[in-house]
Amino acid sequence: MKEKLWQKTSNKLDPIVERYTIGDDYKSDVVFMSYDIMASRVHVKGLAKIGILIEKEAEQLVQGLDELQQKWDAGTIVITPEDEDCHTVIEQYLTDTLGVVGKKIHTGRSRNDQILVAVRLYMKDMLGSIEKKSATLARAVLEFARRHEHVPLPGYSHTQQAMLSSVGHYFCSYLESLLDDCDFIQSVCRHIDKNPLGSAAGFGVALPLDREYTTQELGFSKVQINSLYCQSSRGKYEALYLHALSSLMQTLGKIASDMILFTSREFDFFSVDDRCVTGSSIMPQKRNLDCMELVRGNSAIIRGCHATVMDIASHLTSGYHRDLQLIKKLLIESTTIASESIAVMEIFIGALSPNAERIGKVIQKDIFSADIATALATQEGMAFRDAYRIACARLEETAVDPQENISSKISLGAPGNLAFDRYEKRVSDLCRPSIH
Repeated sequence: MKEKLWQKTSNKLDPIVERYTIGDDYKSDVVFMSYDIMASRVHVKGLAKIGILIEKEAEQLVQGLDELQQKWDAGTIVITPEDEDCHTVIEQYLTDTLGVVGKKIHTGRSRNDQILVAVRLYMKDMLGSIEKKSATLARAVLEFARRHEHVPLPGYSHTQQAMLSSVGHYFCSYLESLLDDCDFIQSVCRHIDKNPLGSAAGFGVALPLDREYTTQELGFSKVQINSLYCQSSRGKYEALYLHALSSLMQTLGKIASDMILFTSREFDFFSVDDRCVTGSSIMPQKRNLDCMELVRGNSAIIRGCHATVMDIASHLTSGYHRDLQLIKKLLIESTTIASESIAVMEIFIGALSPNAERIGKVIQKDIFSADIATALATQEGMAFRDAYRIACARLEETAVDPQENISSKISLGAPGNLAFDRYEKRVSDLCRPSIH
């Protein structure tokens, strides 16, 4: 039986209690292992910098961590339930290979700040990845909106035809929402870009750890100063991360809901090619948009994960609590869902095409009522409220061309003034490679 990092000779957990406390940590930590190794390298260098390790010991430990990373990448090292977590694997490997020198790795740190820094590095990486994927999706949505800018499409309020919109107008609304999501992701990334390494168990250590040095070495922009707040921020920072993913998924869920409705046989505003449809085991004619239904459903899953993390963290007193272990699984699950949903949505946009002829047949003439009222008010000098009351009566004697109607909507952001140049700049800025 492997010895736990926290274990004293008299400690022997009941097997049921042991399984319960370990939970899925050994599975979740597969995601965090490389980040923990990275932070351990920097911790070793920091200990050498302040004289806790001599140069030879630091070199041995860094080399040992490099070898561990290579074996981890090759799949010859695994995390087992007996290990509990990635932290144990790292320390045990160094101790087994380097002896007493390996045992020195934990000087001045706790598993608490180990997981803090590993998760923080993970969140930074994942936010960067998801932002890039969202920017690529935004580019696809922008190009779709350009291609179909002038295709008429009913605008709905209360699920009833309201005023004439266009395919370009609808998709620019999705585009701007995605761009706002990217802005939010960036702001969350800036906010959490703080180094907690060196906070130990939440109360610091009696060593002159150079936390500015480790911050620079790990690529953080700032130090998270108060050691107790480092621990108390766990859950709070993860909730912000999940808020960003939830916002993104709300956008994708909105697109999915619209497209599920608009591709139904009753609407038939859009066609989707076979790349994105499934069938029924009993009804041969069915073409099901399962992928969009799952995007819509998964947006609720991530909102649930966000709410759960908020609830776990909000009931804790200051400092570390084992409840926080449960957050890791929610974080990983949400990240995977968001990343895969973006990829699916990009494929879906490429498989979509508007059915302009069908849309034209569905547009009801009374959709132009508000435009007739506006014309009466501006062209005949009538008070708008009076024009509003007689607009429907004028429908029969007024001919309205849908294309001319779209072009007449010249207020910024309306169907006739979609401001593609502004969107192009925002998308291009997001898609531009980052320089670090």
